[in-house]
Amino acid sequence: MKKAGLTILSLVIAGMLTACGGQGAAKQDAANTQGSSAPAAEKTAQSGANAKIASMSIHITNNLLALGITPIGSVIGGDVKDFLPHVKDRLQGVAKYGVVTDPDMEAVLASKPDVIYLDEVYSGKDISKFQKIAPTETIDMDQGTWRDHLKRIATKVGREKEADTFIQDYETKAKKVEGIIKKELGENAKVMAIRTTAKELRVMGMKRPLGPIMFEDLKLKPADGVEKIVNDPYQVISQEVLPDFNADAIFVIVSTGDEAKKNFDMLKTNPVWQNLKAVKNNHVYVLDGQKWLDYSSLGHSMALDDAEKLFTK
Repeated sequence: MKKAGLTILSLVIAGMLTACGGQGAAKQDAANTQGSSAPAAEKTAQSGANAKIASMSIHITNNLLALGITPIGSVIGGDVKDFLPHVKDRLQGVAKYGVVTDPDMEAVLASKPDVIYLDEVYSGKDISKFQKIAPTETIDMDQGTWRDHLKRIATKVGREKEADTFIQDYETKAKKVEGIIKKELGENAKVMAIRTTAKELRVMGMKRPLGPIMFEDLKLKPADGVEKIVNDPYQVISQEVLPDFNADAIFVIVSTGDEAKKNFDMLKTNPVWQNLKAVKNNHVYVLDGQKWLDYSSLGHSMALDDAEKLFTK
């Protein structure tokens, strides 16, 4: 049975490679007899950006979009139950696979992908299910930065130059936006980012998704105590401790849903909030949360655009 299964897999993958203009059948058969589907998946992806890619990660999807590649299908955002708002217009006609933690395997199968891209953290344990549909590529999205993720994907689809150009453009944009923000706030202004959800108030820390773009790329100074939030992406706080951070400016993300918005509205009526230095000086900036929380190349670039818009009104 194992030998028969390998033979069938060899025929399927060889056919896919022929359709994509890949290597000869003899070379592919030799690779398949080694019993590993990883080289076959890599061969399919590297045959060109025209391969039909199924993305099982919203961050992989957005990195593909940054390279000018639209997948044939993608998982959706769990909170919005749809493609993320800031990229939805770029995914028209793309198949929806459900959320990453509970993907619609029938939808993946129906889209007939040449290769499936997986987030190792979320889908690694289910790789065998996906390999029954098409060759797979796994990427550990917890390892390295979004720049590393973009470069890894670019290597697989043959768009290394596009990745380098994107990163160079991003660095240029970050420098420009840094200057705009510091002109408004002052070179030594200390900032913090908070997020209101349906149940809690969070201070965002030094880790991703927000920390790197805010304190490394834009080179802003963290408010008192923010630099200590290093083991988790955020720390849950009470409203009463907000003055302890002594922030010159506060960036705000309001989670999706009426309850999160209601909580922020209530916060704004609290005397503690109203007496904050940042509030009194009109240095409170409500961010487009979907962009800032999207730890991908495209998300970061859009977050910079959002910041530039906020500080040039």
